[in-house]
Amino acid sequence: MNSPVLSSAQMRSAEKAAFAREVGVEALMDQAGAGIARAVTKFFPGLRTCIVFAGKGHNAGDALVAAQCLRRGGWRIEIRLAFQENDCSELMRKKLDALRGTAAVTTPEWTDQVNHDPGVTILELPAYLADSLTTSEDAIAAKTYPGSASSIVVLDGLLGVGAKPPLREPVRAACRQINQLRQKRSAYVFAVDLPTGLDGDSGKADRDCVIADFTVTVGFAKSGLVADGALDFVGRLEVVPLPDLAAEDQSKELSATPYSLAPLLPRRRFSAYKNQFGRVGVVAGSKGFIGAALMTTEGALRAGAGLVEVFVPEEIYEIVAAAAPMEAMVKPLESYRDLLKEKIDIWALGPGLGKSRAAEILEIIEKTKQPMVVDADGLNILADKISTLKRCKGKRLLTPHPGEMNRLFPNKKESRMKTATKFCNRFPVTLLLKGSRTIVGERNRALSYNTTGNPGMASGGMGDVLTGVCAGLAGQGLSFHDAARLGAWVCGRAAEIAIFRHGASEASLLARDLLDHLGEAFNELRCSQI
Repeated sequence: MNSPVLSSAQMRSAEKAAFAREVGVEALMDQAGAGIARAVTKFFPGLRTCIVFAGKGHNAGDALVAAQCLRRGGWRIEIRLAFQENDCSELMRKKLDALRGTAAVTTPEWTDQVNHDPGVTILELPAYLADSLTTSEDAIAAKTYPGSASSIVVLDGLLGVGAKPPLREPVRAACRQINQLRQKRSAYVFAVDLPTGLDGDSGKADRDCVIADFTVTVGFAKSGLVADGALDFVGRLEVVPLPDLAAEDQSKELSATPYSLAPLLPRRRFSAYKNQFGRVGVVAGSKGFIGAALMTTEGALRAGAGLVEVFVPEEIYEIVAAAAPMEAMVKPLESYRDLLKEKIDIWALGPGLGKSRAAEILEIIEKTKQPMVVDADGLNILADKISTLKRCKGKRLLTPHPGEMNRLFPNKKESRMKTATKFCNRFPVTLLLKGSRTIVGERNRALSYNTTGNPGMASGGMGDVLTGVCAGLAGQGLSFHDAARLGAWVCGRAAEIAIFRHGASEASLLARDLLDHLGEAFNELRCSQI
């Protein structure tokens, strides 16, 4: 099942259709809130403090239901109301009353037993915040919460998808407080549906727009969330599906979600054998760049390839053969043209190749009949003769980062979405345009936006791993479009797992960490079908 990206109007139509089927507003709110809480604990499974900034409508109700779920799990909850309680909607007040009566299933050490804390605190933002924030922001930022600085999670439940910038008081004041908590107390901010102050259709942001680390969008991703200019406000995008909410699958854009990707990973039969899962040929590496060949190779292996062969120039053969994974076969080459004779199911070409033998590489890209993933120096060589893509004898998946894409298809003034669409319309290839919001495109197909990943992936070697993973998946029978979407998702999720479960940081994250945690990412994806 695909997960389309919707406009605000399309989202309202989906909700109206649900109401016409006698699905209640409160039922959708309960589903949304539970999903938001699951998203929070997916990244922060331990006990923490959650500060909820609540508006007066359904967006606040979603956040309060999520807070209630977290409270049941033992979290300390603090609610900051942007409006007087009497001004809030009836359903929002109902959820607030329910939260007041919620007790933790287990009592953490830092609540009742130590601090005599009831576990839920509800505060109304003072009226003077509309005029002056300096004192109050400093006081909030300096307030002592249990645990470390990063123990604070903030839920932005101020405004929903129907609101448009500019912000008005007292919501503007609340947004400033959220951003102060993130800056001064290292709080992690989760926006409910979309960051307050962001236009859900255009992605344009108010000057005081909430800066979210995670945006947990309800039902479907919204158009503004995937706009180029919105990325630093949206952060990591998580889609909470609602079983009672459906949309017409005619969108020109999709979001890659666990429930849309999980069917691509069927269970293996007990009678399976290695030749059924693809023979991948890796063409990578040169003097000084053997690491690229090794990471591509292990990426293919970790993605499930049945056999992986690594083809390298004779001058680095001994080094690569000694360092390569034991499961891979390493073969020396006199000429890259010799690859045309090899019996390979799918090729992964480009990482660390250099351009000293560009003519041979270009010939291989054009004449090889088997499918080929082209990355790094393979792309740089193609950029000098881009017309080659129109003559390739086999299917091609290109995986450029923004710099490589600009060399392939210079077009600085247009959005990444438009650039990807135009490129795919001009050339008969699959495109995986890397970036913090990776895009997968193919002619006559909807663009797909990846939802996983972390800024820590902005370091060398990440693309090499992705190239290997995509080749390994395609070798098992997935189309390039599906292999690219799935490969981008699992690599991004592996990075998140390394950071949020295994102690890595954005600064310390390495490409090898992805390789170590790909298995967990695949298992998590497969379990999302259950």
